Amino acid sequence: MPATLSPRNIKLLIEYDGSAYHGWQRQQNALTIQEVLETSLSRLTRENIRLIGSGRTDAGVHALGQVANFTTVTDLPLSAFRAGLNRLLPADIAILAAQEVAPEFHARYAALAKIYEYRLLNRPVRSPVHRAYCWWLPMFLDEAAIKQAIAALIGEHDFSAFQTSGSIIKNPVRRVWAASWEQAAAGWHRFQITANGFLRGMVRSLVGTLVDIGRGKRRPEDLALILASQDRSQAGPRAPAQGLYLVQVIYDQQDLEKLTDSASSD
Repeated sequence: MPATLSPRNIKLLIEYDGSAYHGWQRQQNALTIQEVLETSLSRLTRENIRLIGSGRTDAGVHALGQVANFTTVTDLPLSAFRAGLNRLLPADIAILAAQEVAPEFHARYAALAKIYEYRLLNRPVRSPVHRAYCWWLPMFLDEAAIKQAIAALIGEHDFSAFQTSGSIIKNPVRRVWAASWEQAAAGWHRFQITANGFLRGMVRSLVGTLVDIGRGKRRPEDLALILASQDRSQAGPRAPAQGLYLVQVIYDQQDLEKLTDSASSD
């Protein structure tokens, strides 16, 4: 009898355009990123593959560095998981890298931090090209007021005021390591935040509140008051999904320390 192959734990680095999908997590009546990936992996390995993602992304949200892992007994080389999967996957999903990791590695539970970015286009005329990848805002935004407000996010806080209404979670406390708002050429603005975890809708609710501050509807100091209230009705509306990107998932303590050291020196 042929020898039984030992299970291998494979880690994938994934980029995707979330426009056509109902988020990451597999669902019964809607197409998701997880379903498409698992279907392609099952075809490639001839096994029933269950993919573990680092976390969910909502419908319309994109990823530049989503991480997932799965176990398999196939003896396919690592190169096949990138090249082979990319031949099977649609054009809006790609495997950037594949790596064999320790059996105990878990894409979700091993994550130390995640980086999300939200992109806004602040100019008088909408963009047909970028409409699915940013929030278009034609009105003036006070960048100085937004940056002043962001300082309140750093540290450990209860983010109940910024989670999707109706969410049920035991511990809404999250630690924010870094947060920034940068303005680039041609009207582009980017909000980036690094934390040890995120509540559902948290980044989009933060962006909606920051935009209210930038438009003069709220004062910069209101952000700290909203945080302290733990009341979702006090925060601004959620920003549209298409401007949000999962940029990176951090698993190495040294990488996290470098990132936080860099943020504190800015």
